[in-house]
Amino acid sequence: MVPPMGALDAWKFCPLCGEAIRKVEDRVECAACGYVGYANAVPGAEAVCLDDEGRVLLGRRAFDPCKGLWDLPGGFLHEDEHPLDGLRREVREETALELEPGDFLGFWLEPYDGRTVLCLAWAARVRRRGSSERRMPQIAWKNGTIRGARNVALPRASFA
Repeated sequence: MVPPMGALDAWKFCPLCGEAIRKVEDRVECAACGYVGYANAVPGAEAVCLDDEGRVLLGRRAFDPCKGLWDLPGGFLHEDEHPLDGLRREVREETALELEPGDFLGFWLEPYDGRTVLCLAWAARVRRRGSSERRMPQIAWKNGTIRGARNVALPRASFA
């Protein structure tokens, strides 16, 4: 279950004037200065990269949450970034690979470190290797099926 207002749960004071705020449905309001803050989902993009043999590209997460678990490459979008540009950038930063996005696969809401992420997923193909620097300590092409939840950071899934 995704918490409806996780991002604002700890807010007690207005970030603009420092006065006490009150929670009203899906937002916080400051009576002193009129500030209104909303708990919006944070957008992210992920790639389901398949090779010619039908294997999927996974990488081990370098940081918490889920440090050391296998995950799809991707990450958060910048404020003014187109989702496909963000997808290319994140995959390049995490795996040092350049990709070509394909079909849009779908979207879902996922709890992540006290926030809610709006995950946008695309099928993709790797075009070429980029730089030698990457954030994920290990990447691998994996055969198998998604089943059970054990050693992968995918929501309620595990890759064999």
